[in-house]
Amino acid sequence: MARFLVSLVTNAVALWLTTLIVTGVTLVPYADNDFARVVTLLFVALVFGIVNGIIGTAIRVVAFPLYILTLGLISLIVNAFLLELASWVTGWFGFGLKVDSFFWAAILGALVLAILSAIIGAILKAVFRVGRSSGRR
Repeated sequence: MARFLVSLVTNAVALWLTTLIVTGVTLVPYADNDFARVVTLLFVALVFGIVNGIIGTAIRVVAFPLYILTLGLISLIVNAFLLELASWVTGWFGFGLKVDSFFWAAILGALVLAILSAIIGAILKAVFRVGRSSGRR
């Protein structure tokens, strides 16, 4: 459960920073206060995690030859598609993530999101491992 929560917070913070950096990716909260923004970010992070975990895994398995052929560059397109899909799903609720254009905003947003998620995830994993003894060698 702790791993899930760390992953959710990592995605939420990375999404928040992505909305600040990339102009075409915005967050539409359900109300105009800070609590609503945080809840909306956590909701979008949850939806993005589900979309990435289920649909993203299926796409990566099917597109494995394309990953090899393009030396992994197809992952930018796949991640942009998943970001756009998460935007579409959260749009059903009337609030959530909004991506302006598929090509530039989604691809740049997916690239920034991937970089930020990796950095924040590494930091949080290092912080939560400090002081723990797992007993493994």
